[in-house]
Amino acid sequence: MRHHLSLPYPALATLLAALSMLGPFAIDTYLPAFPAIQASLLAHELEVQQTLSAYMLAFAVMTLWHGALSDSFGRRKVILIALLVFAAASFGCAGAVSIHYLWGFRILQGISAGAGMVVGRAIIRDLYHGPEAERLLSLVTMIFSIAPAIAPVLGGWIVEIWSWRAIFLFLCLFAVLLWMACYRWLPETLPQHKRQEFSAAFLWKSYRTVFSSGRFYLKSGTVALNFGGLFLYISSAPVFLIQHLHLTSSQFAWQFVPTVGGIFLGALAANRLAGKWNIWKQVRTGFVFMIAAAGMNVLYHAFLPPALPWSVSPLLFYSFGMSLVAPGATLLALDMFPEIRGVVASCQSASSTLISALIAGLMSPLLSHSVLYLALGQLVCCCVSACLWSAIRYIPKQKN
Repeated sequence: MRHHLSLPYPALATLLAALSMLGPFAIDTYLPAFPAIQASLLAHELEVQQTLSAYMLAFAVMTLWHGALSDSFGRRKVILIALLVFAAASFGCAGAVSIHYLWGFRILQGISAGAGMVVGRAIIRDLYHGPEAERLLSLVTMIFSIAPAIAPVLGGWIVEIWSWRAIFLFLCLFAVLLWMACYRWLPETLPQHKRQEFSAAFLWKSYRTVFSSGRFYLKSGTVALNFGGLFLYISSAPVFLIQHLHLTSSQFAWQFVPTVGGIFLGALAANRLAGKWNIWKQVRTGFVFMIAAAGMNVLYHAFLPPALPWSVSPLLFYSFGMSLVAPGATLLALDMFPEIRGVVASCQSASSTLISALIAGLMSPLLSHSVLYLALGQLVCCCVSACLWSAIRYIPKQKN
């Protein structure tokens, strides 16, 4: 089934990918600026780290609402309003006069940044089904994967040439340009007659339906923990790269290029395999790559000191496997409750972001002092994820 769409397929994928880029741009671009922010705002290192946790927690909480709002008021309107809020929040971050002001505007960024990713997934399922949906989602992932690669490199350049405040001005400009593109080209994919009532009773019923499903927890937990294993390294990048590998803020590409290369190649493989392999076979293959990569990472650092390229190369294979798993697991979760697809997308994104926020705020500070502990943390994440995925077969569908 396909809705009428005036925007060409590749153009829609690019636009949805750009919307999803807001999240990684808001995280990765300013990571190289942590020392500069600490010095400029006279803040403690932990206080600067908590600007990331504050953003992630706000992101996680608000993603519960983006999809529900789009189910009631339409996909397009929610995205346009969120982009305006993000642009204003980014401008506020650029002008922050203390670390506490920066916390506040980072929370506002987190509240708005997830709309594109959450609503974008619902748009894909509004328009396409089956292998077509999986191909579009993997294509969006391929284009989106550019963001984590260029964001920290771009941030490193900006902070060296100008200042950390210019990073947030860049984010503001990006959001404004994206708003203009969405206003001009983004279609409304949820017709009026398919919209849901926006009421406390309906929302309570919808969220209760989703969160009372054991299979939903297993499917969304699979995606969340896989990404959590990668996000452990992303949130620990300033310590991992600068302290352990003795690189500078302009050399973050050493970590992010292999990571994004894996995401891109995994998404490309998922795109090619859609309709040829069933989802279960594709996900199993992805887990083989992830567990093998994380296991080799642990073995290397158990006996040898951190060094390039060996300390970063496992991230390529881990992220490759993660991108094989993600499209199928994501679509299976979205298909559980098609009448409230926006709510499901919100719940799924919120669970992933909440785990990432906990990893950034708790696991990263605890483990980042040791590269071996980081590798062990990643291995635990993907092994627990594999257990969740395996358990899906043992929970009857009628209990959703």
